[in-house]
Amino acid sequence: MYVDTSIQKASCMSKIKQHPNEKYASVYLDCAATTPIEPAVRDVLLRFLEEDFGNAGSRTHEYGARAKQAVQKARDQVADVVNCQREEVIFTSGATEANNLALLGLKEHGERSNKRHIISSQLEHKAVLEPLEELGRCGFTVELLRPNAGGWIEPGSVAAALRPDTLLVSIMHANNETGILQPIDEIAGALAAHEAFLHVDAAQTFGKEIATLRNHRIDLISASAHKIFGPKGIGALVSRKRGFERPPLRPLAFGGGQERGLRPGTLPVPLIVAFGMACELASKNAGIRKSACLKYRESVLENFKSLVPELHGDPSHSLPHIVNLTIPGIDSEAVMVAVKEFIAISNGSACTSSSYSPSHVLTAMGLNEEQIAGAIRISWCHMTPEPDWSGLVSRLQAMR
Repeated sequence: MYVDTSIQKASCMSKIKQHPNEKYASVYLDCAATTPIEPAVRDVLLRFLEEDFGNAGSRTHEYGARAKQAVQKARDQVADVVNCQREEVIFTSGATEANNLALLGLKEHGERSNKRHIISSQLEHKAVLEPLEELGRCGFTVELLRPNAGGWIEPGSVAAALRPDTLLVSIMHANNETGILQPIDEIAGALAAHEAFLHVDAAQTFGKEIATLRNHRIDLISASAHKIFGPKGIGALVSRKRGFERPPLRPLAFGGGQERGLRPGTLPVPLIVAFGMACELASKNAGIRKSACLKYRESVLENFKSLVPELHGDPSHSLPHIVNLTIPGIDSEAVMVAVKEFIAISNGSACTSSSYSPSHVLTAMGLNEEQIAGAIRISWCHMTPEPDWSGLVSRLQAMR
């Protein structure tokens, strides 16, 4: 019988926090883009790459049986994060694919039921906005709500936008550029008497802001392993039953019937098992990690204080590990070049980093051109060491 003991190998938090990658001179402060892998997650990933490498679809031998059992355990570990059933977890390549399946997968049902109205927000990741654009080309009406100055969508604006033909409300849990949390519980409450499906892109919050995602009025949740200290290339769509009914999703690809026919193809067992381990560690250590991130946030803000930064978004509604700010008088590109020997940061979403167009998120929040041009995102985790703040701040002060 397969017994996973690798969680016992996990380093204690004090050791994990001394885990900088010595190949790089700078400290990695771009955890909103991707996170380092936890040691216990790496161990189980390698085990299923090298030793227990069977195909979970092979039913005639022990290798396949062990792989299948490991996948089921991982499905339970993912489900436990959001308090759902294992059969409600659909493994995908990540949150982008999960978003596409959640949104485009409802297209046929919307057409059959003559419900072609969709509510979302101007804050969404391109992995939501672009599928919504495709639905718009197919005759759906997509209404994108504008955030308030603090960076979140008012629940009342969602309630006011609801129509009898509203098929779906899709609101991200936390913005990837600003870290601002959206009032998902209140939005779910506004939908209590409406049949519209609620989809939450939880790429930045899955395994971190756990309580909200356990709200059973949320029908669909998208997640990626590499945002919670797991490997890239694996994620999940949680598709909750409402009563006894599953969301009426249709697959985007065909062939093989895996994942209840919604996501065909041989299951990537090593990635799935590693994702499961990352979820188990996230559930177990959520409080410790959050405390570590809050303490690190205090250090970031204290060390930047002399530069008089402008924070973007209401700090009281922010994730503990993301800050978006502008240093007056210094362009973001100049900041990133100036500090690259100290820290690795970004000026927006990693998925659009090749584009120099102004951030659609900060534009929607009403920031002016100078603020947007100077905006940088700093994001960390429980494993992040402190950089040379004194040298970094001195370098930036010299640029003013």
